[in-house]
Amino acid sequence: MTAHLSSGTAACPGCIATPPEPARPIPEDVQIALSLPGIHCSACIATVERELNAHPGVEDARVNLTLKRAMIKAVPETSAADLIPVLEGVGFEAHELDPGALAATQTNKAGRDLLMRLAVAGFASMNVMLLSVSVWSGASDATRDMFHWISAAIALPAIAFSAQPFFANAWSALRVRRLNMDVPIVLAILLALITSLWETALSGEHAYFDAALTLTFFLLAGRYLDYRTRAAARSAAEELTALEVPRAIRVMDGVEKEVAVATLNLGDLILVRPGGRMPVDGQIVSGRSELDRSLLTGETLPVFAEIGHSVSAGEVNLTGPLTIRATAVGEDTSLHRMADLVAIAESGRSRYTSLADKAAKLYAPGVHILSALSFVGWLIYSGDLRTALNIAAAVLIITCPCALGLAVPAVTTAASGRLFRKGMLIKHATALERLSEVDTVVFDKTGTLTSGTPELTNLGAHSREDLEVALALAEASAHPLSAALAKAARAAGVKPADLREITEIPGYGTEGELHGQRVRLGRAAWVGGEQGVETFAWLAIGDKAPVAFQFSDALRQGAVDAVRAFRSTGKDVILISGDSQGAVRIMADRLGIETWMAEALPQDKAQRIQELGSHGHRVLMVGDGLNDTAALAAAHVSISPASALDAARVASDIVLLGNDLSPIADACDTAVKATRRIRENFRIATVYNVIAVPLAVAGLATPLIAALAMSTSSITVSLNALRLR
Repeated sequence: MTAHLSSGTAACPGCIATPPEPARPIPEDVQIALSLPGIHCSACIATVERELNAHPGVEDARVNLTLKRAMIKAVPETSAADLIPVLEGVGFEAHELDPGALAATQTNKAGRDLLMRLAVAGFASMNVMLLSVSVWSGASDATRDMFHWISAAIALPAIAFSAQPFFANAWSALRVRRLNMDVPIVLAILLALITSLWETALSGEHAYFDAALTLTFFLLAGRYLDYRTRAAARSAAEELTALEVPRAIRVMDGVEKEVAVATLNLGDLILVRPGGRMPVDGQIVSGRSELDRSLLTGETLPVFAEIGHSVSAGEVNLTGPLTIRATAVGEDTSLHRMADLVAIAESGRSRYTSLADKAAKLYAPGVHILSALSFVGWLIYSGDLRTALNIAAAVLIITCPCALGLAVPAVTTAASGRLFRKGMLIKHATALERLSEVDTVVFDKTGTLTSGTPELTNLGAHSREDLEVALALAEASAHPLSAALAKAARAAGVKPADLREITEIPGYGTEGELHGQRVRLGRAAWVGGEQGVETFAWLAIGDKAPVAFQFSDALRQGAVDAVRAFRSTGKDVILISGDSQGAVRIMADRLGIETWMAEALPQDKAQRIQELGSHGHRVLMVGDGLNDTAALAAAHVSISPASALDAARVASDIVLLGNDLSPIADACDTAVKATRRIRENFRIATVYNVIAVPLAVAGLATPLIAALAMSTSSITVSLNALRLR
């Protein structure tokens, strides 16, 4: 036997005889997803990507500004816990998302698919129209037949590809014995093709290949415009699920082990380090800290937590390590129940019937009846099946809803462009229609009417020594009030005092030593200050009487203008917040809001919105937190700021891109004008049909007349929509 080796290749007998060592499996890269609610421009993207890509464990990081999300490819040893501090170090808030839960929302080929079908229909219709012009100009006999057959060769495959969305939707409706706008569209296209082929085979004068293609093109244009207005919309329930912590540290027999949250069971002990989010509902069995509940409840200030206190999934542990015993896992956690609330609310909203759907309910059966009567009438009158079928097809073609198909998306696209220039992104196709009907506006407080971060209000009331000591203590803590104090003091040019032995006592505050005397900054009960005042931090230096640093939540720009504008147009304005009675009362008084509700849980907010709806009110909900998602989904229409977390933004119909709230009132005015234009477009389509239908029924709708009529109505509707700009 002869062994053949490739040219230039040498091999030793030992190498050939010894089987190769099996290849070791190469560990796959991990995918990490981070929510970045604070990014807002290209500079933010560049900074985040630069910092992430500079981290040793990161192989590639890409930021999506629309989704406010970073997708990171990293080595197996790298985790989100390693990357979040990197981003926080350059001023960006970050939350871990579960990539698996987001998989369903990552790829959406619908837009590209529609655009490709639109391009094919447009290209084919232009070519067939050129051939038709020759026929209309007087081509006859063999020349006319040749042009018709060439048109058929172009139109049949083009329509088979481009009109698939209409065929699929029509079949879905007919299968359950229902009519929608796509049924007359499909009938018109099929009849146009069948009669055109029949006429061409019999050397007839008229063929509707150009009309069928033009019809498909205009309707696809409407579908694509409609898609563009909804491209950003995804499921809020899926986003909430993704926000659940994918991993947790389980403690068994004193040994810590990182495990998937899905493997946790009731009674497991779980360690949550400072800065971490609660993976499950549970009860604290060890440790003392403060919890940030703002995303879940809307409470501005952290809540003290110690042994015996209950915690909920999604809360953030701030200052000290906590060990909790799981009391609810998986689908039983409070965060998952909130996702269920959102899903229920979304299904309720989906029952809204748009103006286009209302028109379709009347239009579709009317067109079918008219076409059928034309067929029967001409068959009885002429006795010629060919003539009757041609006229029935002409009626369907000329009445086919090109103008109706463009009436809504053309206006929505124009209005969306106008609002986008003013800082508002319309996500849902019927958002403008619903916004025009609003008579009641409900605001969340923390992060919506306010900036969501505390500000020091009495800096000037303190001595230089107090400020220096307070700054030194504040910079040793991650507490929100400490961060606000440090920011204000640094801005005022204060330098920190030279303290020793600075220590943060989880749940209480920070202490140190100054010239041999103890100094403390923190809770009133610990420092010795006046208790019951939530927005104070107290400073004690030795035996001196404690002094108070007072904080308030700053109003968001345009909040006063927005509330005043809504009230001036006769709308009811309500403030619903999870914050304390005192804080909500102060905010309501500042803004002149008479009706308010404090200490509201997520389900309370959603229930209040539903109660208002059941009494006939059309509610606009404006909110930003996880605790607002169910209410946002339950409202007649909803708005969230771009600074909101993904779940709140996705649950809303409109996103406010800037920090100014004043464009919200203008959006309502634009929505009223847009709805007026939509109704005008329906009237234009009706007038067009009143003129064109008698021509079709009388047998006068030649392919030239049909093409001109369809194009004129569609262009008129589009021009009327552009008046919004």
